[in-house]
Amino acid sequence: MTLEMLDERSQQILNAVIQSYINKPEPVGSRFVTKKYSFGFSSATIRNVMADLEDLGFLSQPHTSAGRVPTDKGYRFYVDALLYAEKTVDDSDAQTEFIKQFTTKLVNLRNDVSVMFSEITSTLSSLSNYVGVALPPKAENTTFNRIDLLRYKGDNVVAILLTEEGVIKNRIFNVDPKLTQYDLNRISDYLNTEYSGHTLDEVKGILLNRMKFEKILWDDLISRAIRICEQAISFSEDNIIVSGLYDVMNLPDFSDLARIKDLSRAIKEKHMILKLLDELSSTRGIQVVIGAENPINELKKLSIVASSYKEGDRPMGVIALIGPTWMNYSKAIYMVEAVAKCISSTFKGD
Repeated sequence: MTLEMLDERSQQILNAVIQSYINKPEPVGSRFVTKKYSFGFSSATIRNVMADLEDLGFLSQPHTSAGRVPTDKGYRFYVDALLYAEKTVDDSDAQTEFIKQFTTKLVNLRNDVSVMFSEITSTLSSLSNYVGVALPPKAENTTFNRIDLLRYKGDNVVAILLTEEGVIKNRIFNVDPKLTQYDLNRISDYLNTEYSGHTLDEVKGILLNRMKFEKILWDDLISRAIRICEQAISFSEDNIIVSGLYDVMNLPDFSDLARIKDLSRAIKEKHMILKLLDELSSTRGIQVVIGAENPINELKKLSIVASSYKEGDRPMGVIALIGPTWMNYSKAIYMVEAVAKCISSTFKGD
């Protein structure tokens, strides 16, 4: 949707209605807009413009005698205007200080990724009163640091994988029963020397190429090491961290708990929301998904403000705020963008 669809007067009145509804989610009348905003337009003019905005699908009227409320189309226009502006985030001293302090806090928590992202989502939620959601670094995007292999119950081996970002993964799988702990130590030493510093995605690519030539490898131990490493780094990704699910119950228009139940159901069915977050994590900058734009049925009455975070230029994961369609988008964008910068700085080591 282009901003040129509406003239300046219509944009001003639409923004006024949306901002008023965000501040207090009740139908907004033309008289209220006239008194609240010094546009210099008559009440009749504002009423006519609001009627035109309704005809265009930007506003709706719940009841004949009621004022008007924004539609998803109206919110989309409003958000696009926010994102179009070059400065969606206030470069204030307060923001700079927040980024500095919060980055320091995350650096101190970096050795435990689960604790770090729990702090991130709880901070997002407590400052916004919306639901904070995070998709921690996907294993395939992290950098291989070391792997330890431990014999466990018969033919099983426990693989403990540590990445540079502090992600720790454990997996149990079967190996040749003839392999001793001494053999496993030699294999882990080889893997740590050979692959340390590569992303797990790169390691998979290297393994795939080497496995094609496995038959001509002169060292049988290297052949086994390649097969074991391929098994060890094949982890399923199903982790999602959520905070503030029940805090939003204090927001107006949530008294019936319908949206809370929908959101709870979406989070419980992890594969749906994981797929959505995964798609959002591959894009740069702030992404806003409004109401019916959501591909998940349970989220079609809610909005998502999300941003990916990076290690250098490499996308690592995504954080998001989920709230009502009448959420304070300006504040949500500001917060998500600032916190994403903090996470990126933490992984970069600044």
